[in-house]
Amino acid sequence: MRKIKKGDTVVVIAGKNKGREGVVLAVLKSKGKDESSLRVLVEGINVVKRHTKGNPSAEKPSSIVEKELPIAISNVAILNKETGKADRVGIKVLEDGRKARIFKSTGEMVGS
Repeated sequence: MRKIKKGDTVVVIAGKNKGREGVVLAVLKSKGKDESSLRVLVEGINVVKRHTKGNPSAEKPSSIVEKELPIAISNVAILNKETGKADRVGIKVLEDGRKARIFKSTGEMVGS
């Protein structure tokens, strides 16, 4: 079970966008197999401009496109809406055997 999933609101804790918040658009696998090699695509974070070449035969003009690039999952932390701060996430096994994500500081379930 991943600690950060698509749709979670996260806070960037390291890098040029430190302190900014955004919603996870996707969790991407990298070349490694462990959890630390994952990367996340966050809405409005790590936005770059790419110059695209036009194609006259397809009547496509050249343009400058802004898009988000993925950042390392270690550079983001999930946002605890109660406290308004970044928080760590733990995994707890419920009575019926299902696993649930919880905030480490409060013990509340994530997303409830």
